[in-house]
Amino acid sequence: MRLGVDLSTYREVLTKNKNFYIDGKEVNPLDVFRKNGVSLARIRLWNDPYDENGKPYLGGTCDLSNFIELAKMQQSRGYEIVLCLHYSDFWADPGKQYLPKSWKTVAPCRLTKKLYRYTFKTLRKIKKEGINIAFVQIGNEITNGMLWPHGKLDGIDGRARRGYEFLSELLKKGTKAVKKVYPHAKTIIHLERSHDNAVYREFFTNIMSGGVPFDIIGMSYYPYWHGTFDQLANNIKDMQKTFDKDIMIMETGYGFTMDDYLKTLDKNDRAQLVINDEFIKNMNNKLPYPLSEEGQASFVEQILTLARSLDVKAVFYWEPCWLPGDGICWASPEGQAYINETDKETRNEWANQCLFDYRGHALKGLSKFTLAEEEK
Repeated sequence: MRLGVDLSTYREVLTKNKNFYIDGKEVNPLDVFRKNGVSLARIRLWNDPYDENGKPYLGGTCDLSNFIELAKMQQSRGYEIVLCLHYSDFWADPGKQYLPKSWKTVAPCRLTKKLYRYTFKTLRKIKKEGINIAFVQIGNEITNGMLWPHGKLDGIDGRARRGYEFLSELLKKGTKAVKKVYPHAKTIIHLERSHDNAVYREFFTNIMSGGVPFDIIGMSYYPYWHGTFDQLANNIKDMQKTFDKDIMIMETGYGFTMDDYLKTLDKNDRAQLVINDEFIKNMNNKLPYPLSEEGQASFVEQILTLARSLDVKAVFYWEPCWLPGDGICWASPEGQAYINETDKETRNEWANQCLFDYRGHALKGLSKFTLAEEEK
């Protein structure tokens, strides 16, 4: 099994002079992860994360320049690069898969060609920079499709969703472009809802019958939304048996505290972390461990144990270095406007999921996110 990290915001964090420490000594987290046996670096790519006046969307402002700089930084330390194509100008996930601004006038019948050309040209630029891509995600958490409204999957009366035919054409064009530029790169189709076997069966049955050639089924697993370890394990085993595909957990994470780094908040303040007291009180799933430093370490240990036992090929921790601070935001007001999420604050709302505390000091979970000695 291999380990990976998604550090797509890392350069943005460094611009705010944030430092990282182990036992009080300053460290470079890229080197620390490598010593732990982490060998894969997943980096997201947004098409054009700026508004019409050139103001950045933040959240890493993950444009091609950011990707190239991060990839070079990590490749030089021995990481293999995993490109996560969002095919959007900002965050793409099951609740939003917005067309890039410059694609909005593209007719649906030409959208597959647009996706192919964008993918091909982008990968050519990356290759010219001397970056070797090992894996490529065609879309991010595309459980409900991508490039909405054209590539969206719509349900009807509880029956199988509609839209797989066009979605399959989009995915085929993406995988074709990847193999044209990087013939040896593995392609990944990535969903969330890793506890929901019925959704996975429906999705992969339809795209495989639609002729989509891909190598790996990618999953996100956050127990806040995605059920129990048993549900995850059962779905992994069924995907392996039914579709004969390798599995990677492309995103996971767990909180180390319920305390906010902003000390002036009251419970009615809208500037809450994503995972907060109110969220936990109202969630349907029971968490496997307390949201504490020890609980996070136990979670990391258990998910790696489970992944090894099921021959999962890789596990990625999502944004373990996304420290809080002035100007370190999940979105700017301009980014919020693009995705129509202007009803909350812009500050870093994921900081209590890091493997470093709010001041950059390593947590116990970091020491657990490691390969066994015989695996290194």
